[in-house]
Amino acid sequence: MSDKGIILFGHGARNREYVEPFHRIRAALLMLDPAAKVEIGFLELMQPSFEMAVDALVVRDIRNIVVVPIFFAPGRHVLKDLPQLADSATDRYPGLAFEIAQAVGESPAVIAAMARFALDSAA
Repeated sequence: MSDKGIILFGHGARNREYVEPFHRIRAALLMLDPAAKVEIGFLELMQPSFEMAVDALVVRDIRNIVVVPIFFAPGRHVLKDLPQLADSATDRYPGLAFEIAQAVGESPAVIAAMARFALDSAA
């Protein structure tokens, strides 16, 4: 893994179980690359917040962060709120650089996996 950190970004929910898939994704990512620097951050309703995830990476001397929106499709939170959060973080930490990945639901591999799941569910 490079000197980049990763934030798995989600909306957040009142239901505590909402966080579990994020932990499973993080664990799977770390199985693929045990040296990966990955944090989970939510927009609202849950901890850790996006800001807390940024802080956790910065304290580890990470200055380049890739934010992976764990959203089905891009919408207001990905297109508007997330860039604002990233801008706010760069105000707090000058020199911090963000790359925002596409929403995971836009990935051809994820779409293929969901299609396979749907077919398997109907079998």
